[in-house]
Amino acid sequence: MPILLTAACVEVPERDPVKDAVGLPSAWMARPADGYRAEVSAWLASFNYDDLKVLVAAALDGNNDLKATAARIPQARALARIEGAAAKPQVDLAPEFQHADAGRHARAYLADGNLWAVPFNFSWELDVWGRIGDARRAAELTADAAETDWRGAALSLAARTAQTCFELAEARQRVTVVQSSIDDRGALVELLQGRFNLGLAQGLDLSLALTDLSDARAELDDATNQVQLAQRRLEVLLGQYPAGSVERCGQLPELPAAMPAGLPAELLSRRPDIVAAFARLRAQDQRLSSARKALLPRVTLAASGGSLGNTLADLSDPRSAAWNLALGLTQPLYAGDRLQADIDLRAAQSDEALHSYRETVLQALREVEQSLAAETWLRGREQALATTVKQTETSRALAIYSYRNGTVDILTLLDSYRSTLIAQTALLDARLKLLNNRLDLYLALGGGV
Repeated sequence: MPILLTAACVEVPERDPVKDAVGLPSAWMARPADGYRAEVSAWLASFNYDDLKVLVAAALDGNNDLKATAARIPQARALARIEGAAAKPQVDLAPEFQHADAGRHARAYLADGNLWAVPFNFSWELDVWGRIGDARRAAELTADAAETDWRGAALSLAARTAQTCFELAEARQRVTVVQSSIDDRGALVELLQGRFNLGLAQGLDLSLALTDLSDARAELDDATNQVQLAQRRLEVLLGQYPAGSVERCGQLPELPAAMPAGLPAELLSRRPDIVAAFARLRAQDQRLSSARKALLPRVTLAASGGSLGNTLADLSDPRSAAWNLALGLTQPLYAGDRLQADIDLRAAQSDEALHSYRETVLQALREVEQSLAAETWLRGREQALATTVKQTETSRALAIYSYRNGTVDILTLLDSYRSTLIAQTALLDARLKLLNNRLDLYLALGGGV
């Protein structure tokens, strides 16, 4: 018995989100400046993009995955109530009626007539050691984690909606850029066709220009297809039929100013997946404590009674009532190693939850550091490509002038068209990646919408 008491009365460990995590630096390695230690705020308004606000609000209201995640919250709360119900009195009432007609020759041996009975049973396990309370707290912490999961899912949905909106805007701008290039190349083909008809241009030059125009039209088809793909993805996120008819998100917004990133330690109390993982760790500790307390004696209060009579009026007669009350003590001695195995299982699950929590923290820290670091070189790439676009546009203008004056061949001119289009689409892609990286940072920091 002393060994059982010792094993069962081990206290639930005091958990701390910082101490139970990995070692945290005092500032982000990728952005150590003190100016970014301000509080992380809601990010949606920072884009100053009305289409984005409307779409995110629609997604949060209509997305089916988010609704399914929300439905898990009342499920978890109900399970917590079920766990806690074991600590409350249980009362059963089972009224019954019997009628017996034994017959003339059997009445000497069997009762004859009506019998009314209103029996009840009462039972109550007194949670002396807190076993049931630990199980209830574990279920409540699991419900808290489910609610936090919903907040994380809402944040993720908002970011995915914004990302898809940006992809749609980039595809539409790409269509515009490619169409402009097709118009320029079409004008060149008309010029060469006219000169060829007059015998002033070679057939090879016209053939090369027509091939180049066909390539540009194929690229336009690809860009147009990307538009309808992004439209349908966005409509599904909104919980709508994927008809490919979204008209919003026509232009990529400007990148907002650098946002505050807060401190690494603040991430542990702000990011939903970390908060949920910590709640699940504490829930496993409570389940382990409840399993250990199952080795201790259980104290039960039981009562039964009721009324019995040949008529309904007899049931109200105090003399027809009978009852008994008992206080019981049950001490588990041997259950085929089931109780100890349950303790070992809960201990292993608690250890798993601890390492899962630490891994969640590490992944979150990596995502923030990566997004902070990526923004620096993505900004540099965008600036370099913006310069490249200007240079290719200048080169194309010079190539057109030189071709008309006969100082360069058709291949040089066509290459200038291709270089301009490649630089323009690369710049759009760089701006999209820069915006998506900012969304990744918002998501990694766990700020509100």
